[in-house]
Amino acid sequence: MNEQRMLLSGGWIVSMDEAIGDLLEGDLLVEGERIVAVAPRIDAPDAERIDACGMIVLPGFVDTHRHTWQSCVRHRYADIDPQIYFAEMLGAKGAAFRPEDVYTGTLLGAVSALEGGITTMLDWSHVQNSPEHADAAILALRDANIRGVFAHGWPLVDGGSWMFDSRRGHPPDIRRLRERFFSSDDQLLTLAMAARGPEMAQRDVWLADLRLARELAIRSSIHMGAYARNAPVRAIAQMHAAGMLGEDLTFVHCCFSGADEIAMMADAGVSASLGVHCELNAQGIGDIPLDRLLAAGVRPSLSGDTETKCSGDMFTQMRHAFAYYRSWMGGGHSRVPNAPATLTLREVLEFATVAGARANGLHHKVGSLTPGKQADIVMIRGDDLNLAPVSDAIGAVVLAAHPGNVDSVFVAGRAVKRHGRMVGIDLERLRQRARASQRYVLGLR
Repeated sequence: MNEQRMLLSGGWIVSMDEAIGDLLEGDLLVEGERIVAVAPRIDAPDAERIDACGMIVLPGFVDTHRHTWQSCVRHRYADIDPQIYFAEMLGAKGAAFRPEDVYTGTLLGAVSALEGGITTMLDWSHVQNSPEHADAAILALRDANIRGVFAHGWPLVDGGSWMFDSRRGHPPDIRRLRERFFSSDDQLLTLAMAARGPEMAQRDVWLADLRLARELAIRSSIHMGAYARNAPVRAIAQMHAAGMLGEDLTFVHCCFSGADEIAMMADAGVSASLGVHCELNAQGIGDIPLDRLLAAGVRPSLSGDTETKCSGDMFTQMRHAFAYYRSWMGGGHSRVPNAPATLTLREVLEFATVAGARANGLHHKVGSLTPGKQADIVMIRGDDLNLAPVSDAIGAVVLAAHPGNVDSVFVAGRAVKRHGRMVGIDLERLRQRARASQRYVLGLR
């Protein structure tokens, strides 16, 4: 039986594939879940034709670190002491989350990500208060129809014993999840470990955790170097000395990590994830290490981090990353030898696509509009007043676009947003559930 074919016709294609480049007016052919051709013109009379004239067509954005379970408490913690966030969300409030709260927050965050063109998201889920909490998060990712990486973390019940010089190994429930939900590579969801590392766990514990992740053949994502208290730990150097750095790791933030530690990352092929908007908003988190990463040859990925402190959409992350770097380097204020003198718009879009796919271990599947890869595609209306007339497609996307400009989103060839409206999701029902969950979590019931 022939798979359904779909032809996106006449769009300004930004492929993010060096061999294909950009097409001012081009066609893209999808067969089933995969891209089969990208060219100035494709004859496919048997395919469903989607008019992409006036659209910017690009690969779906890839988010590499999102505490999605917190989405129902959006924007509450950016304007107050960050210690209140830790005390509440990673303390009593997080410990009180029910499985239904995890489901609702994760679904809300994932659907919102899709609405803004994020087709792949790593869900950094450190609210594993029970096996039912883990199952709820995975079910929410499935129900959203996003390409999700579920990063399994730890419980927030008795959270101090898990987060401060912990002697407790990673929750063994991760083995059940691996077998039950992630037995096949041919699916939208994959498993990762939201690991703790030397800043949170004792040496024998974090070593055992990483060995467990490698036994399960999954990636690990670890917070590194956020806030001054973690600088003396030199966690990356500890992992380097133990011979544990590798390409299956992604380090988040790295704000207080030393330049020598970032060089260790580069040498070992470790990926980086920057939640730029949250990092700018989080008092005391430290300097965003974008210049240090680039100087060492590390191409960072981007993330929405936690929507309790920032905007989660990828347009915001790209725009802030570009402006942040230009504001330093443009004034001749380079703080790092060998840092690039400037940062281009294309490089920033690369962070949000190609680098993100690599950091999630999915670069063989997504990140560019390459024949053979999965058809994760975003169409942005270039005729909208804040973008028209488009003279530079990448400039329009990085400097000015927002989720409201996203006309259509496809994940593995399936439409999840068309003509500016989400497909297959009861948004009013989702809003109602989110309001109810927020009231419970904040004690407003």
